[in-house]
Amino acid sequence: MIRAIMHGCNGHMGQTISRLVAEDDGIEIVAGVDPYTEVANTYPVFATIDACDVDADVIIDFSNAKAVDALLDYAVAKQVPVVLCTTGLSEEQLAKVAEASKKVAILKAANMSLGINTLMDLLKKATAVFADAGFDIEIVEKHHNQKLDAPSGTAIALADSINEVLDNEYEYNYDRSKDRKKREKKEIGIVSVRGGNIVGEHEVIFAGMDEVITFKHTATSKGVFGKGAVEAAKFLAGKAAGMYDMQDVIAAK
Repeated sequence: MIRAIMHGCNGHMGQTISRLVAEDDGIEIVAGVDPYTEVANTYPVFATIDACDVDADVIIDFSNAKAVDALLDYAVAKQVPVVLCTTGLSEEQLAKVAEASKKVAILKAANMSLGINTLMDLLKKATAVFADAGFDIEIVEKHHNQKLDAPSGTAIALADSINEVLDNEYEYNYDRSKDRKKREKKEIGIVSVRGGNIVGEHEVIFAGMDEVITFKHTATSKGVFGKGAVEAAKFLAGKAAGMYDMQDVIAAK
């Protein structure tokens, strides 16, 4: 049985993951960390990571950027691998993540969904076929009206997976309204839609002459990110120091 610490246990994703783990025979949460400790959990909760004295095999992190520095210090000192799901890290923090990964296993991904990460692999194969055949590539992403960033990190990650096959020669076009001209051959258009309570929808379009191929992923709840994080935790426990991502999780299945 894998023993996990849930960092950010009383947030929405922390509680979602707690429910998912409770139904999984291969992993258990042995401790939680959250500055708000008034939520009733089946495991002990500590206000800070430094106060946690429970042995664990892996940490699942869905907290906030302010808490990441202390988390990395703890992980290195205790030699506990980390599934790092917190976004919005500064350049300095990203550098610290890279440095910490030399001493302990860290898994970081722009999107924890197994579906999205499988889609990235499919897009690489599709791009190898369609780009050489002259197909234009466009991405449309849709999220709720409270999302602050645009385009989404996932949309950029999808574009990056495509561009990797194209030797990073394609430019990203986020706003065609600024220039009145036809699209460039080597560009990937990324359009952002914000409205209602859309959890997340990403559509990648390969448009050629007389045919269009579309890849689409729709998240109907944030549970998909929790499921991916749990699978990542089971994969990462016991791994040697290094930087991992969800593609490693998928490849191991």
